[in-house]
Amino acid sequence: MSMTEALGRMQGIQSMIAELSRPAQTESTAAALKSGAATSLATGTGTGDAASFTDALTAALGGSGLASGTDVSSLAKGLGLGGTTGLGALTGLTPPASLGPSSLPAGTATGTDVVAMAKKYIGVPYVWGGTNPATGMDCSGFTQRVFKDLGIELPRVVSDQMKQGTPVASLAQAKPGDLLISFGGNHISIYLGNGKAIDAPVPGKTIQIRDAWEQQSNLTSIRRIVPAGGAS
Repeated sequence: MSMTEALGRMQGIQSMIAELSRPAQTESTAAALKSGAATSLATGTGTGDAASFTDALTAALGGSGLASGTDVSSLAKGLGLGGTTGLGALTGLTPPASLGPSSLPAGTATGTDVVAMAKKYIGVPYVWGGTNPATGMDCSGFTQRVFKDLGIELPRVVSDQMKQGTPVASLAQAKPGDLLISFGGNHISIYLGNGKAIDAPVPGKTIQIRDAWEQQSNLTSIRRIVPAGGAS
């Protein structure tokens, strides 16, 4: 892989490690997540599995990654990458020129509107901790921005966003515009329907539509913030 890709992946793993270093959830919650139980989705609780999370992201990125045992934090610091450093300059990625919000009346947004708004940010680079589409956004910064453009306020981080709205019992019942939270709150994306999702994945990548790599077994919660929309 190129140096840029390597730096991006190292920064992504660094942010994952920071998330996974939070206090562990209860054993009963962990068991619920491993079994993919509907109660885990309904309550919005769960716990992350570091190995599973890394494996899933590696697969989503095309099956490549860093060797196990790499001290990402030390390596990143040695390369001059701070925890909140954006990679726009390294990747040469620039956001779309026009990213204006919609003018929907308050309280009228549906899942279809969420999908349409989210697609306006395709191509914006991932920046850990980012909330500004002009410079880059992380996964929860992206979802927060999409709903803010529709007049809906969401908390800043995934662990709080996963408690908003109403629960959806299973991936089979998810509708366009729903939030998919995976691996105990390590990642969040917007479901588009037909097995597709849109998200800000990892440093070095841009907001993009892809096959939803979340599965029933690694989903922590599905939340419906606005009335369901039609298939994308």
